[in-house]
Amino acid sequence: MKKKLALALVLAMGLAMTGCGDSETSGDAKSMVYAVEAGSAGEAAAQEKGYSVNSVASQADALMEVASGTSDAAIIDLLMAGAMIGESTSYPNLTHTEELTTEEYGVGCRKGSDLAEYINAVLADSYADGSMRKIAETYGVQEALVEQSGGSYDAAADGDVAYIQGKGTLIVGITEFEPMDYRDASGQWIGFDADMARMVADKLGVEAQFVVIDWDNKIMELDSKNIDVVWNGMTLTNEVTEAMECTNAYCKNAQVVVVPAK
Repeated sequence: MKKKLALALVLAMGLAMTGCGDSETSGDAKSMVYAVEAGSAGEAAAQEKGYSVNSVASQADALMEVASGTSDAAIIDLLMAGAMIGESTSYPNLTHTEELTTEEYGVGCRKGSDLAEYINAVLADSYADGSMRKIAETYGVQEALVEQSGGSYDAAADGDVAYIQGKGTLIVGITEFEPMDYRDASGQWIGFDADMARMVADKLGVEAQFVVIDWDNKIMELDSKNIDVVWNGMTLTNEVTEAMECTNAYCKNAQVVVVPAK
């Protein structure tokens, strides 16, 4: 409970302060090496600023790079920072300094897929009846929720929804990303995104199946039908929205710089 409350406080403060920056970090920025997840919004933010980057497989790996001293800093999602660094977390000796961007998360489907519209309707219904907030409170991300407007879905006989219902599984592409998608002590995938994906699967009458993907190859994984959806705290960048059929935004986020605590 303490960790969830701390995460909610970090999000409330962080999202309010996004864009303010931190002059101490900014002054040394060009001489530092930043660990970033390949293909992520953090990597894009670092490249835009001309930072030296060490691209790794996941945001969790980026934190390990900083903790081990092989990178000077990391750029990761604020939601992950709130869950994984600081007191009572996996990395108590790390802290986040400046927020580099403001952004929002969405769910990615194949281009032209009717699944995005279906998920929008589920998001709207769950926001209205409070079930989305209840799940968010379980993981401490309630302050990041984006209000959902009413949605509707018109079934298409040859669409992705019918395809998924026909095969009986919703295959969800993810990475290890607390508090959105991560394993509990028994090995089951949990997190805000994982629980919301299960809600959609339940409404479709199918089973949710979680598959760890190379984040840099997420578009290819979708197009080849290795997965049906990318639901993993995915920032709605121009690249993403041009290549995927995306849902409405459901969470606010920022890219933040993580460094060793002094």
